[in-house]
Amino acid sequence: MIAAIIAAMAILAAGSGSALAAPHTGEMFVTFIRHGESAGNASGLIDTSTPGPELTDKGRAEADAVAGHLADCTFDAIYASKMVRTQQTAKPTSDQCRRPVTVEPGIHEIEAGIYEGRPEHEAGRGYFEAPLQWIQGNLDARIPGSINGHEFKKRMDDSIQDIQNRGSKRPMIFSHGGAIMIWTLLSVADPDLSKLQNDPLQNTGRVVVKGTPEKGWRLVSWDGTPAG
Repeated sequence: MIAAIIAAMAILAAGSGSALAAPHTGEMFVTFIRHGESAGNASGLIDTSTPGPELTDKGRAEADAVAGHLADCTFDAIYASKMVRTQQTAKPTSDQCRRPVTVEPGIHEIEAGIYEGRPEHEAGRGYFEAPLQWIQGNLDARIPGSINGHEFKKRMDDSIQDIQNRGSKRPMIFSHGGAIMIWTLLSVADPDLSKLQNDPLQNTGRVVVKGTPEKGWRLVSWDGTPAG
């Protein structure tokens, strides 16, 4: 996925830390964590299928390391996508903090359509051409055989609204590199589009945003680097 994003950024060029305490304003602090290395990552193939490949041994070690970083358990709920690699990444944190993992269907990876199962180095640019158009304002662009930007953002937004409706102020959301980065750049005020090329989210990387579904979002940190 990350190789696909870096490759696709040529098109655009041509044309955190741990969870934080919730404020007293009703706002949410949402921490997204990308899953650990999966068999799909290791193979170099685009794999957005459900339930998808499991974590590799390296990915399981990365999941254990995430639990170590989150030992203070300051978040109030754990969510994972319907893909097994996110659920496996969340499990050590769930076990350590004694909080269940809730599967939230809308936070899964961006569906690859006709590029599913193809090598990233061959098909990655085509797969990510439409998402790059989304962050430039063209939500009508569609991945061939898959979704457009309106559909992607709605399913992510609906899931975050569902999480808010459950009463969570400090959710920990285990999701996917493309989904996290593209939703963030579509949703936060003053997005830095260069992040995709210069600082793409690696396995178990984190993005923290602050705000509400109603009022919008601000970036707090991108993979440990404070915004601004």
